[in-house]
Amino acid sequence: MSPETVALAMFGALFLALFSGHPLAFSLGGVAVFFGLIGWGGSPEQVFALFTNKTYGVMDEYVLVAVPLFIFMAQMLDVAGIAEALFNTMHVLWGPVRGGLAIAVLMVCVVFAASTGVVGATEVAIGLIAVPNLLKRGYDIPMTAGAICAGGTLGILIPPSIMLVIYGSLTNISVGKLFAAAYFPGFLLASMYIAYVAIRCGLNPTMGPPLPREERMHTVGQKAWMVVTTLLPPVFLIAMVLGSLVIGVATTTEAAGLGAVGATILAIAYRKLTWDAIVEASIATLKITSMVMILFVGGNAFQSVFMGLGGGDAVSDVLLGFKASPYVVLFLMMGIIFFLGCVIDWLGILLIVTPVFGPVAQELGFDPLWFGTLICVNLQMAFLTPPFGYSLFYLRGIAPPEMTIEKIYKGVVPFICLQWVGLLACIFYPPIIMWLPKVIFGE
Repeated sequence: MSPETVALAMFGALFLALFSGHPLAFSLGGVAVFFGLIGWGGSPEQVFALFTNKTYGVMDEYVLVAVPLFIFMAQMLDVAGIAEALFNTMHVLWGPVRGGLAIAVLMVCVVFAASTGVVGATEVAIGLIAVPNLLKRGYDIPMTAGAICAGGTLGILIPPSIMLVIYGSLTNISVGKLFAAAYFPGFLLASMYIAYVAIRCGLNPTMGPPLPREERMHTVGQKAWMVVTTLLPPVFLIAMVLGSLVIGVATTTEAAGLGAVGATILAIAYRKLTWDAIVEASIATLKITSMVMILFVGGNAFQSVFMGLGGGDAVSDVLLGFKASPYVVLFLMMGIIFFLGCVIDWLGILLIVTPVFGPVAQELGFDPLWFGTLICVNLQMAFLTPPFGYSLFYLRGIAPPEMTIEKIYKGVVPFICLQWVGLLACIFYPPIIMWLPKVIFGE
């Protein structure tokens, strides 16, 4: 079987397994076993020895210890009620503006994203609070859905991001540099979302009417106190986690540990820490971490067989064989990642494309940090693109009946377009990604 045939057959079998309804981790692992047995002469010892080595490699990856710690931090912030307190503050500050509540949702998403790094925690926590408030005040349902879904996905890009931690472990790129590189792209996307909502509601006030005057009768002192008690604590937590990492006094795992402790202290300060809350947060952390790690095992198995049978070389030869500008190849790779995002979870995509596209990008002369950040910006769209965008299902699971899946699909389309604009801006103006790492870490 030629390497080209292997590549096509393995991806074809993977898509067949996924569309048959099988979980991604077991689809990746099952396809790997099947093709490993075929490609290596039916030797199960060789195949399973390879899988065992790869699994031990995952277990031995120190930086991955940060994953459960960041997840626990997100769960404790949810317990502390940070999202609700922030929304109430932004509700008062932005209520008088057309579309102000939707803008408040996006701003809370930015702060919560920079505190947690977990999309599901951000979107569910904020969606449960924001959806009833916005719909009660007559906000357009598709725009409300799109703002919450798009805002929630910022948690996977704005540091501390689990995706960046995992990408760093896959490529041996400094997680601190990845965090620095992702800052401006994350805030660029957030700014575009806010501008879109403001412009659209400014042109059509019925889509996002301002709050009635009686709901915004707060003194300047009251507003200042709300900001101090709800905004400063998560900002302090962000500074503690990312500051310790950037200035070099803590590794990624140690910074994640600081974040977990800091989030627990906030839960104590807000008087929300109970034994039941600790148990609930711990069980949720265990479930999410187990899901991530079993995907790692399945993805590593698929990747190992795919590369071992020559699939990676075949894809590289095809991409490098184009007699065109390196940027044409770059756009082709970005297009493939976007397509995969419609049907595969972001972690599966990282595990599949990183070992294949990384060497191609290096051969084309692209900076590994810049290229890796482009992949992570692109994977924002994997959460929103139908039919399998996770954010769509997170929201539908907590939304009222009138917010149908069709309206959610309609609402995310403008935000997917904005994500493409943000990705193109990062491609054609690399300093958006590269300036901050150079300032912090030097050339």
